[in-house]
Amino acid sequence: MRRGWRLIFFPSTCNPAPTKRSFTSLNPFGQVPALEDRDLKLFESRAITQYIAHDHPTKGTNLLFQDLKKMATMSVWMEVEAHQFDPAASKLAWELVYKKMFGLETDPAAVRENETTLAKVLDIYEARLAHSKYLAGDSFSLADLHHLPVLHNLMSTPSKKLFEERPHVSAWCSDILARPAWATTLAIQNQN
Repeated sequence: MRRGWRLIFFPSTCNPAPTKRSFTSLNPFGQVPALEDRDLKLFESRAITQYIAHDHPTKGTNLLFQDLKKMATMSVWMEVEAHQFDPAASKLAWELVYKKMFGLETDPAAVRENETTLAKVLDIYEARLAHSKYLAGDSFSLADLHHLPVLHNLMSTPSKKLFEERPHVSAWCSDILARPAWATTLAIQNQN
C-alpha cells in the first residue's frame, strides 16, 4: 500500500462468531475495519481515515485542510455524510445489493422510503456542488472519500438515477469514483 500499511483481509461469512472472538482485541464489536499502528488500536472507518490523513498528510492526496475555516467546512460535510447521506444510502445498499447476496427479498417500500430521503439529501448536495467541485471546497477531502463505498454499491442499482438526475452530483460522483486510489482499492478487494 502507498502509505506503508499492511492490509489483512478477514473472511466474510454469515456466521462470523469464530472471527469475532479473535478480532475483538482490535474491535470490541468484532467487526471490520480495524487498524493497529504501534500502540494504537482504532476501529470505525471514519476514525481510521482521519487518523491516517493526520498521521501521513504528505503521502498520497492530502485529505485535510490547513486553513481552519476550510477544515470546519470539511467537518460539516463529514457530519452530513455520516448523519444524512449514509443512513438512507446504506439502507438502500442493504435492500438493493446485500439482500441479494444473502438470498433475501428486497422490500420495495423500504426502497421507496430511502430513495425519497436520499433524494432530499442529494438536492442539498446539488446546491453545494454548484459552487464547488467537491463537498468541502475545490479539493478532494475526507468528506468526499467517506462516500465512496456505499456510492460505489448504489451505482450498480436502479437508485443510480438519483445521482444521475442531478448534474453537479453526477459530475462529482464520476470524478470521485474515477480516482486512481479508488480503482486500486477495488482491484485489491476483487483479488480477495
